[in-house]
Amino acid sequence: MRYVCCCVSAAAIAALILGTPAVAATPTGFKENPRDCQNTIEFGAWLEGFKKDAAAAGISKGAIQKALGGIEFDPNIIKRDRRQGFFAQSFISFQKKLATDSRVVAGRKKIAANKHAFERAEKEFGVPAEVITGFWALESDFGKGMGDLSVLRSLVTLAYDCRRGEMFTEELKAALKIIDRGDLEPADMIGSWAGELGQTQFLPTRYVEYAIDYDGDRHSNLFKSDADIIGSTANYMKHLGWKRGEPWIEEVVVTRELPWQEADLAIKNQRNEWAKWGVQSVDGAALPADKQKASLLLPMGRHGPAFLAYDNFGVYLQWNQSLNYATTAAYLATRIAGASKMRSGRDDIPVLGGEETKELQHLLTRRGFDVGTIDGLVGEKTRAAVKQMQIKFKLPADSYPTPELLNRLRGG
Repeated sequence: MRYVCCCVSAAAIAALILGTPAVAATPTGFKENPRDCQNTIEFGAWLEGFKKDAAAAGISKGAIQKALGGIEFDPNIIKRDRRQGFFAQSFISFQKKLATDSRVVAGRKKIAANKHAFERAEKEFGVPAEVITGFWALESDFGKGMGDLSVLRSLVTLAYDCRRGEMFTEELKAALKIIDRGDLEPADMIGSWAGELGQTQFLPTRYVEYAIDYDGDRHSNLFKSDADIIGSTANYMKHLGWKRGEPWIEEVVVTRELPWQEADLAIKNQRNEWAKWGVQSVDGAALPADKQKASLLLPMGRHGPAFLAYDNFGVYLQWNQSLNYATTAAYLATRIAGASKMRSGRDDIPVLGGEETKELQHLLTRRGFDVGTIDGLVGEKTRAAVKQMQIKFKLPADSYPTPELLNRLRGG
């Protein structure tokens, strides 16, 4: 939905300036070819073959003609997909651009204006209003930044292209199903180059599965109906595993004596354990001495902001695998709910640039670590490898890559 302007979705802008994917990573089971792959079939021939496959999948000829009659290949979409340049920024820079005071205010206004729909969604799906509005704000700025491109043209182009054609063929079929069942008209499907739909940026397959009619008009419209947006987003989050009545993230204060190796999303400790290690609420109050489990999340290491991440935070990471995006969305939801502004930590926190992070990933790979794609973005695998090398070099194992660690790796 993953990852605000007049021409692309908020998610796509986040991708360009903040390092989050503009569209979900290719799911398991779908082939992804190199960016320099070449198509071997002419577009017109491919399109005719797709129309036959769509009809065989049960999509009506009327919907196929309505959606695809006269449609053309768009080379600019391929350029955007192949380019996808990333400008990695720190979490603090990330959240300053997206978790703004204006979005906190706008989120609260949305909740007040749609009180009954939000109450119904929480009752039926267990997802609080502020959590839904946090995603809504980041994905499209409440509908202001959905994009101005033909989604069908984008999907046709991406489905034809050799790089991720298999995945986008399924997305295109799903878009035709949406038209076939009467939820949207082709002219309604205006969005970003990546083919996402509506104000919370559902890929068409998600739209088909999880978009619901919440305003009673017998259609699911995630472009124009606030009620449908609220109900559908809550429905999808429940599918991702949202746990009713449980927290998602909480900013905390840590001490210098903390066993830093415990600060890991893969490690969960009870709150009474975190309290024993000196972790406190941001207002200085003691944590509840209970058995509620949480991970300690340090998105910028031991000198930056600190959060307790609960089980529901995993839903954020399923929505978008970028740790910066997930943490920002979760933090924004707490602000909308009334939490104070985040403590930014030290002003001089060291930050590796994109090329330095790529070098770090190369050096970690040489030492036998699987860091995933060497892309200059610090994902879960890179953080895990960083932690292991910090332990080896007897550095505080907070999983945050620093110039000091890079220099140690360079020295062998």
